[in-house]
Amino acid sequence: MEPEPLSNTAEQALRRLELTVTRRLDGLLHGAHQGLLPGTGSEAGDSRVYVAGEDDVRRMDWAVTARTTIPHVRDLIADRELETWALADLSPSMDFGTADSDKRDLVVAAIGAIGFLSSRMGDRFGALVIHDEYVHRMPARTGRPALYGLLHSLMDAPRGSIVDDPPDLAEGIDILNATRRRRGLRLIVSDFLDAHPDLDPDAERPWERPIRRLAARHQVLAVEVIDPRELELPDVGRVAFADPETGNVREVHLSPKIRQAYAEAAALQRESTRLALRRAGVAHLVLRTDRDWVFDVAQFVLRQRRMSHLAHRRPSA
Repeated sequence: MEPEPLSNTAEQALRRLELTVTRRLDGLLHGAHQGLLPGTGSEAGDSRVYVAGEDDVRRMDWAVTARTTIPHVRDLIADRELETWALADLSPSMDFGTADSDKRDLVVAAIGAIGFLSSRMGDRFGALVIHDEYVHRMPARTGRPALYGLLHSLMDAPRGSIVDDPPDLAEGIDILNATRRRRGLRLIVSDFLDAHPDLDPDAERPWERPIRRLAARHQVLAVEVIDPRELELPDVGRVAFADPETGNVREVHLSPKIRQAYAEAAALQRESTRLALRRAGVAHLVLRTDRDWVFDVAQFVLRQRRMSHLAHRRPSA
């Protein structure tokens, strides 16, 4: 029996990804995309007190006016096309996984989920990929076929190789910020691991300032991909560790003291990542290779919608 072609296998994987997203997540992000400024459109905004000589009486909100006995007008929010750009980290550290999948598989899943959920008629989706010594650019295009082509390219990308001067995450974010100035959604999918990590939670990370500049103009979602072996080590005795970024190999005896020190250092590193993203003012989603990523995405979206609803709810008298 001849083996199934690789292209058919990738196509089936993408089809299953789309079915999973549409069946379990579709409906969470339904609706048109609202612009940042009020303007002509079909989406009703908030009601506010009428200002004589400045507001158009044709936008009078008669229901609120009758209920409060004070003239109110209703603003309209213009519907605009959404342009989404994703930064996919496919460095050698993403070719690691000890659970249900590799971390790079979650990169494709996260970008595919956001792409399938956020894409509507006229919306565009593009990507920058950190791979080997370059930051590859995939131009933003509309339609599901273009999104499928982008996901195919991510799935077919070879494993990361060891290079002398690879681009880091900060450089990729700077390129993402300079790619398109039009406001939109920016997605960053990475493990946020630094070559020389600083375990001080209050210390500034190398990518923190670039991501803060990006968040000043765009809505940013940071997806952190984690494998359980990056948080704690098993009790297996002597193990040879290989650094995927440099290729250095070192044998270590995993004693209880070493395992405890590693777990504490890993916890500090993840906490510093969380605090840095919080200081930058971006949304933070954590996906693990040993968890159901669809459930985590759904919980994150519902939590964000709940927080947005509470933030826009007016206080009672």
